[in-house]
Amino acid sequence: MKLVILDRDGVINFDSDQFIKSPQEWRPIPGSLEAIARLCQAGYRVVVASNQSGVGRGLFDMATLNAIHAKLHKLVGQAGGRIDAIFFCPHAADSRCACRKPKPGLFQEIAARVHRDLRGVPAIGDSLRDLQAALAVGARPILVKTGKGARTLEGGQMPAGTPVYEDLAAAVQAILAEAA
Repeated sequence: MKLVILDRDGVINFDSDQFIKSPQEWRPIPGSLEAIARLCQAGYRVVVASNQSGVGRGLFDMATLNAIHAKLHKLVGQAGGRIDAIFFCPHAADSRCACRKPKPGLFQEIAARVHRDLRGVPAIGDSLRDLQAALAVGARPILVKTGKGARTLEGGQMPAGTPVYEDLAAAVQAILAEAA
């Protein structure tokens, strides 16, 4: 099974330092929905792994998060793609949970649910913690410059050999070219 793991905020949709707290605030980055559709059409399963500490902070509830994800599913579907599953950590940043990236809990849950070793699986994110979580399970970290990506790149703590792309569309183009 071909699999790609995506972070949500800053990779698929525009991010906000004030959090994405409603479906109205969730806006896709141009080209991201079509990029997901291209992955699906090439036979990839696409899953999302996202920290959603706004739930734990009380900024929005699970019903709102579900409504945001319903919008994501709908718009990806309209573009001709599909998100197979969304895995998220609802805990606040000061939580000691195992699922908040950079800890590998979300990735371990993905591996268990899809019955697949994640070694070499492309994992696209915009923050150092996305890349660290991917590395912890042997996935292949990929950075996009959207969202917090440009700041992450400037931070200089990138794992050696991490490819960097302008956005999800460019990263997907590279993945598909490599697989051809």
